[in-house]
Amino acid sequence: MPESLLRDLQCRLAKPRTTVYRIRDGGGLFLLIKPDGLKYWQYRYTKPDGREGLIQIGPYPRTKLDQARLARNELREIVARGDDPAVLKKREKAQRRSDPLRTLTFKQCATKYIETHTPTWRNPKHAQQWTNTLTTYAYPVMGAFRPRDIDTELVLRVLSPIWTEKNETASRLRGRIENILDWSKVQGLREGDNPARWSGHLDHLLPAPSKVQKPKHHAALAYSQVNAFIRTLRQQAALSAKALEFTILTACRTNEMIGATWDEIDIDAALWIVPAERMKGKREHRVPLSTSAITLLRALPTRGRPGVVFEGVRENKPMSNMALLLLLRRMERTDLTTHGFRSTFRDWAAECTAFANEVAEMALAHSIRDKTESAYRRGDLLDKRRELMQAWADYIEQDA
Repeated sequence: MPESLLRDLQCRLAKPRTTVYRIRDGGGLFLLIKPDGLKYWQYRYTKPDGREGLIQIGPYPRTKLDQARLARNELREIVARGDDPAVLKKREKAQRRSDPLRTLTFKQCATKYIETHTPTWRNPKHAQQWTNTLTTYAYPVMGAFRPRDIDTELVLRVLSPIWTEKNETASRLRGRIENILDWSKVQGLREGDNPARWSGHLDHLLPAPSKVQKPKHHAALAYSQVNAFIRTLRQQAALSAKALEFTILTACRTNEMIGATWDEIDIDAALWIVPAERMKGKREHRVPLSTSAITLLRALPTRGRPGVVFEGVRENKPMSNMALLLLLRRMERTDLTTHGFRSTFRDWAAECTAFANEVAEMALAHSIRDKTESAYRRGDLLDKRRELMQAWADYIEQDA
């Protein structure tokens, strides 16, 4: 009997009738068309006892014509060796019931993945961010599917609607789906390549993030205006003004300043050592303190007692991230962000000084992207960075 009689166009154009009917591809493979328009691949065969058998392969178009033919060929091999594929399928289903892990859906796998990895994430908010994006975009499409049934088409149904308009979110979501499916494969819940992988797969189906993402830059002050800004800042009485000035003088990140404690700071050595667990790159960072930074620290009300350097509303509790934002609002400088002052410092170092690029990058605690250079570099250029930070403070103090 001839095989491969159907074409995909015929499958797509097959219209529902008032009763169920089938169109034949050959070799026992049929496409069932129901009155409600749903279509399913079926395989007809002869059982070992001579009776006719019928087994479902999968829905069309999620199960494509070529996939249905491959499944038919595998089923024919089972029949040829004297087994009944329907019996084997029931046996496999019973085995899955006895092994709860094998019945997990993608949503259940994602929940287990998040629970397992939450303790290893630096930011406790990451778990909620994972849950939120998966709940909003992934679960409605693939949440009820078992990992082994998730294919490229399903992944694209999740990503395509938001890939252009919300690319940053979509890119993170793709990575999260990829990680969950990798976890599922290690657990024995799926086989084959990961349909959410980017390189060599989705990069051929979706535009590169760099092509559709609009770069976001933190609002930054021109370095030529930093002196005037500091003058205005010093007219503010709030402790948050001192915190912002210290952040500008040290070019540190907001969270590094907020979490600073007095036992990290050596006034006599003019050095602030931020421990690895509080750094973005998880590496200890030594910050040389300029004379302006030392003067500011000596005048703080928390000086001389243990605990945080920049105290919040409650005693010995750090100020919140919102404190600096509210300060900028009171100063009517909503055009600026605290993080943007790191860009101000970087622009000044590049355009107004002769310090090497790596000195400024280390002052900002940026990791070295070149792996070879990173492997050979052991020092942190502290002496050179001390000169740089003092030059930065001197520049700020001009007319301030």
